Amino acid sequence: MKICVVGSGYVGLVTGACLADFGMAVTGVDKDAAKIAALLRGEIPIYEPGLEEIVEKNVRAGRLRFTTELASAIREARAVFIAVGTPPLPDGRADLSFVRQVAESIGDNLNGYKVIVTKSTVPVGTGQMVENTVRERSGGGQEFAVVSNPEFLREGSAIEDFLEPDRVVVGARTQRAVDVMLDIYGPLKAAGVPFVVANVESAEMIKYASNGFLATKISFINEVAEICEAVGADVEVVARGMGLDSRIGPKFLHPGPGFGGSCFPKDTRAVAQIAEQHGKRFEIIDAVLSANDRVQRRMIEKVDQAFGGLAGKTVALLGLAFKGDTDDMRESPAIPVIEGLVDRGAAVRAFDPAAMSAARAMVPALPPITYCQDAYEAATGADGVVIATEWNQFRALDLAELRSRLKSPLLVDLRNLYQPLRVAAEGFRYVSLGRADAAPEGSRG
Repeated sequence: MKICVVGSGYVGLVTGACLADFGMAVTGVDKDAAKIAALLRGEIPIYEPGLEEIVEKNVRAGRLRFTTELASAIREARAVFIAVGTPPLPDGRADLSFVRQVAESIGDNLNGYKVIVTKSTVPVGTGQMVENTVRERSGGGQEFAVVSNPEFLREGSAIEDFLEPDRVVVGARTQRAVDVMLDIYGPLKAAGVPFVVANVESAEMIKYASNGFLATKISFINEVAEICEAVGADVEVVARGMGLDSRIGPKFLHPGPGFGGSCFPKDTRAVAQIAEQHGKRFEIIDAVLSANDRVQRRMIEKVDQAFGGLAGKTVALLGLAFKGDTDDMRESPAIPVIEGLVDRGAAVRAFDPAAMSAARAMVPALPPITYCQDAYEAATGADGVVIATEWNQFRALDLAELRSRLKSPLLVDLRNLYQPLRVAAEGFRYVSLGRADAAPEGSRG
């Protein structure tokens, strides 16, 4: 089956490459000529483990190609996937202008029955908007169907999530459209992956409800961590005790500096706006957003207290991306940490395994900010280390080497990557979230 995927960003590129791996003939389209030129040279514009290999494999097999020519790609395809950006507007609503532009192009080039698939995260009602737009632009002379097929890709494990998903959601109004989607996802159907078939509006809502609930779990455990510090409990033990309850589960119960990235902040604000537009108030989501803002501010206070004041201090900041195994800096919790450090008079020596270029573009190197080649260069001459992102390589630091580079053996772990007593045994004063601080035996009061 010939498929057109419009948008070669994170979702579009992963979707196109994986559908090609299913045996489909996929054309990836993007209006950014520089991005397409890079892809044609074999250069992948984003960091995602396994993506370069799967793109190269399917390009070589002739199942995946890239172009800026949208019209011809639409006319050749049986299914058109819309995977363009839906960035937040100032009031939190999703900006659907790119989705609308693609719908207009589809309508202008509709030359037979096509299934139009919204893969972008879009508010409830977008499918109807796309349907109306295509019908208006095409003149109503051709049959088509609009399907909602939301993505549930986690950055850092997107290939695995696409090829081995928990479920596939298909929102459609006709059985014919559902049958086309089942053909496209035939390998997953054969593997026994659950399919949720619903109307378009339910499928659109599933994505927002899922992300809203996951954001709630993150904010919940972050607030539990704060209470644990106050009462002398250990949040890691508390989280494990909670997670063993099958009604709760262990995932997303890891305390940290708040959620960020391209999905949770945008989607939680958007679902709050959806509720407001229909005369409702999503009070839990409002509280989640407020709690996330507060926990990010609390991180600065925690670091300030650990350093005994930040004015004139040098901080080695390890991690800039919003999570490990990605170079995505969008709404990364590390950004308010950097801003807070600088505002309080600290110099920052920063390192991230993949996000250095993105960080420099977002937070340029200034007199208070130095970007370093590795964790040990960042630690050289610093008054302490702050871990802000849960990269696996930060779980395996040579603590003796790290200590030798520092002015003061202080490690503030905002991701709880280490066991406190182990770090203290290496001569560090160790500060983490929701647990008692630890220090070397001879320095304890």
